[in-house]
Amino acid sequence: MSELKLRLGLTMWSHSDWQHSFYGKGTKPNERLERYASVFHTVEGNTTFYATPSSATVNSWNHATPDDFRFTFKLPKLITHEQMLTQCRPELTNFLKVMEPLHSKIGMWTIQLPSSFAPEHLASLQSFCQWFPSDMQLGVEVRHLGFFNKSDDERRFNQWLMEQNIDRIIMDSRPVFAAKPDTPAVIDAHEKKPKVPVHAIATAQHPMIRFIGHPDMEQNLRFFNPWKNKLVEWIQQGKQPYVMIHTPDNIQAPELAIKLYDALNQHMATLQTTLSPLNTIPVLRDDQQISMF
Repeated sequence: MSELKLRLGLTMWSHSDWQHSFYGKGTKPNERLERYASVFHTVEGNTTFYATPSSATVNSWNHATPDDFRFTFKLPKLITHEQMLTQCRPELTNFLKVMEPLHSKIGMWTIQLPSSFAPEHLASLQSFCQWFPSDMQLGVEVRHLGFFNKSDDERRFNQWLMEQNIDRIIMDSRPVFAAKPDTPAVIDAHEKKPKVPVHAIATAQHPMIRFIGHPDMEQNLRFFNPWKNKLVEWIQQGKQPYVMIHTPDNIQAPELAIKLYDALNQHMATLQTTLSPLNTIPVLRDDQQISMF
């Protein structure tokens, strides 16, 4: 996978509703990550946002994934949301120490900041990022609208990211906000997902798109369509984009990810280039029919 033009992943690797679709009948919970990593190239590590895992858990994640798989773990919310990146160096050091067995498999450490983290707090982010070793790739996701208004504040932020080779994580929540809030999953997404402008900028080598899908699978194609040329542009520039696919409840996230990957590949074929094919695994559903992912 080291020569992949693009890395495709989901927000998680373990979902109970995938037991009868993506994982296949008979897959045990402790086998899910291995099965996931046999198809997808990366994953968002939301679990570390809520709690630092045990050393045994980290080692199990390491053993379940190949050397060329990449995690994009979120830093703990204690650091990013509660302490707002200040007076937290011991907590960061302890977290990175626990995660050390996986350091070679980290695509980027994700610094997801709350909407209360405004442009006037940029100095805190700049100081905080200096605590990381230079060989650790970082990605920053901001949610305060001051970082999206194309003002001096945003230009200063983007310029600093480019100078430091830090990726600006791009949230595309247009699809889910285009859906009517008529199901519990969509209502919950509307309440919790950020509704921010989409600024398709690559500030480093691994621009990440977090695509929050519409519950109607077909509706997602029109929202994803503008990304095709942008992704090709980045790939032609020698960058390796990360595309992370969500759906409101993530039940259909694997299917949507594969659908969009195929759509991008078809587009690229018209330009005389293609992406690496996703591995296929037989999935035995409850009705005993074999479906291929």
